Amino acid sequence: MWKFIVKRLITGAFIVLAGAFVVYAVIRCLPTSYVEAVARQRASNPTSTKTYQEWLFQLNAVYGLDKGILHGFLVWLAEAIRGEFGDSWLFGVPVVQKFQDVVWYSVILNLITLFVETLAGIPLGILAARKQYSKTDYAVTIFALLGISLPSFFLATTLKYVFAVKLQWFDIAGLVGRYHDQLSTFGQIQDILLHMVLPVITLGMLSIGGLMRYTRTNMLEVLSSDYIRTARAKGLPERKVINKHAFRNTLIPLVTYMSYLLPSMFGGSMITETLFQIPGIGYISYQAITKGDIPFTMFYNLFMFILTQVSLIIADIMYAAVDPRVRIE
Repeated sequence: MWKFIVKRLITGAFIVLAGAFVVYAVIRCLPTSYVEAVARQRASNPTSTKTYQEWLFQLNAVYGLDKGILHGFLVWLAEAIRGEFGDSWLFGVPVVQKFQDVVWYSVILNLITLFVETLAGIPLGILAARKQYSKTDYAVTIFALLGISLPSFFLATTLKYVFAVKLQWFDIAGLVGRYHDQLSTFGQIQDILLHMVLPVITLGMLSIGGLMRYTRTNMLEVLSSDYIRTARAKGLPERKVINKHAFRNTLIPLVTYMSYLLPSMFGGSMITETLFQIPGIGYISYQAITKGDIPFTMFYNLFMFILTQVSLIIADIMYAAVDPRVRIE
């Protein structure tokens, strides 16, 4: 197992480096020079003591933009290995500090969504498989297809129009209300949770549908297995057959599906957070990318590459945990 993990870590490191280089090369090949815009903005600041050319020279030297793409990437990589990602051009603070300030909003939002998704998606998928081709199965299938098919921006806009504009049950955007500071501690927590209802519904609808279909498909495959028929022939209660024998083996393919939740949890849900203006890592990264914040964009992409590789390694380890037949020599 340890040899396998080390091998995967080495392979993952090469993949991360290759992905970071591609992102860096694409940014360097953009026709618009964001560095010039930042230098011009800083030079026009009344408190600035440097000219436009001095700012331009300094920014290019700091981020290796005055060198070739490969040489510049190596300069950036050397700083990144030491944990130095520079200051965000858009937010004016160190990149790591800005990331630490906003990432937990995305984590909390996605944890709540994961709880709702798991609580609803897996039981409904099992129910649909147990009652195949019944009205319950068709209802669950239609609901799942709606969740998979609806674009997040359309669903979020519809929810905001109905529940925020028409019914006025929720605020249209933001994480807190205008009177948040005047509330008690319990009231502030309640205010934040109330603002997360629509984003959680948006993310949950998009995720529950896929999880239900995935669970149903795998449960049907397991229920047709010989050992399930043997268990039923021995007279075991149906609940014990489903919960003890079938469900455990259904978890095996679900491990792959659930492993991809880690990048989305810490990487944020860019579209949903942007539409609801939740100040998580997804929304902040969208602002940084659209404004040409090269330091933050590079850090965000590197973080996502690493997180994806870690999630895949965790998935492989979980395979061995849930399936006794899987043992890595």
